[in-house]
Amino acid sequence: MGPDGKKLLNIVILGFGFMFMFTAFQTCGNIEQTVIKSFNSTEFHGSGYTSMAIIYGVFSASNLMAPSVVTLIGPQVSMFLSGILYSGYIAMFIHPLTWSFYTASVLVGVAAAVLWTAQGNVLAINSTDRSIGRNSGVFWSLLQFSLFFGNLYIYCAWHGHVHITDKDRQTVFISLTVISLVGCFLFFLIRKPDPDSSSGSEATESLLQTESGDGSTDSSSRPDLCTQALDAFVQACRISVTKEMLLLSASIGYTGLELTFYSGVYGTCIGAMTRFGSDAKSLIGISGICIGLGEIIGGGVFGMLNKKNRFGRNPVVLLGLITHFVAFFLIFLNIASDAPLAPEGGTDLEAFITPSVAVAMICSFLLGLGDSCFNTQLLSIIGFLFRDNSAPAFAVFKFIQSIMAAVAFFYSNFLLLHWQLLILVVFGFLGSVSFFAAEWLAESRRRDSDYGSI
Repeated sequence: MGPDGKKLLNIVILGFGFMFMFTAFQTCGNIEQTVIKSFNSTEFHGSGYTSMAIIYGVFSASNLMAPSVVTLIGPQVSMFLSGILYSGYIAMFIHPLTWSFYTASVLVGVAAAVLWTAQGNVLAINSTDRSIGRNSGVFWSLLQFSLFFGNLYIYCAWHGHVHITDKDRQTVFISLTVISLVGCFLFFLIRKPDPDSSSGSEATESLLQTESGDGSTDSSSRPDLCTQALDAFVQACRISVTKEMLLLSASIGYTGLELTFYSGVYGTCIGAMTRFGSDAKSLIGISGICIGLGEIIGGGVFGMLNKKNRFGRNPVVLLGLITHFVAFFLIFLNIASDAPLAPEGGTDLEAFITPSVAVAMICSFLLGLGDSCFNTQLLSIIGFLFRDNSAPAFAVFKFIQSIMAAVAFFYSNFLLLHWQLLILVVFGFLGSVSFFAAEWLAESRRRDSDYGSI
């Protein structure tokens, strides 16, 4: 297998590792507010929205130090240890306690920052200018299969259940914990890519190995590692105020807001709609599957065809914006405004049309498709613009995204649905316009680079 084939294999393994981990974690996030409402224990006083706000708040605060951690211990070990903490958060639901619930939320916030910074680093070092779009699409499609498998399991496990019993909850979360741990160990299959075709002997080296001169690990190498870690932090701060990152910040922030909506709020809304029938709880799983299908199709089409796209990234982002606006309008018509805040018994209110399960599932698909449009293009443009500083750049990306997700989970505790949709519309428009400007800047840089190489 040639160097390019090995790099693509690394991306595929990376995608499968994340697919297993997030089959567990995204399914957990999608159902946790519904599960918490059904707890029989009077000793537990937690909120799924508050937990996710803590996760993304700590996530954002931890992102600027994450490049230093990845530099010190390497991307492979970083992803593995982060995955263990993710698994611990999921396992907490087997026997939930309020203190362990919020403690695990803080730990997952730290783990998420390290995990996604390491992921961006692995993606960048296994890609070239020509393959970054393809690799972003491959990774994104594999990652979003997690929505399909996890939510299909929820639908089968909860089909016909009006109330989620303790046994139902424990069975689901034991299974999800095991699935998450499988993903953690897959990261050890990622190999260090060959720098060139003459370096075939290095193909068997693990990313775990640091690149210090002679490969020694004595104490004399520690100052260099600490210096590298400090440099990574400084680079992250510098990148955050560059013209390119400032232009991208609005679109990155929008992905954080809509991440909150499709991964937590919308599923809760569907489960609360009593007009959908007694099987509304299991429809959360079907909604997640439809979101996953949209993500997979979008990631595959817009990632794999990236090299053949003569018009750049802007048309894909525009398609994502239109797709989301259509979804938001249909949700506004179909879902009752108090659905995000309804008690376990749900809401009997209607919106502007007779509630339709088919329309709700179409909206789920459109949410996933639009999300994939934005995220694949953001991964691609950041990988291109900041190739020489990929770990700090992806840390800044996740810092902005996660702080906006934390804000969204916070206001989801008290804002009615139509106000949440209005916020998404405003930020979606602003984010798209700023992305167009950043893409024009990137295209100008590419033309200058091509001219300079003549």
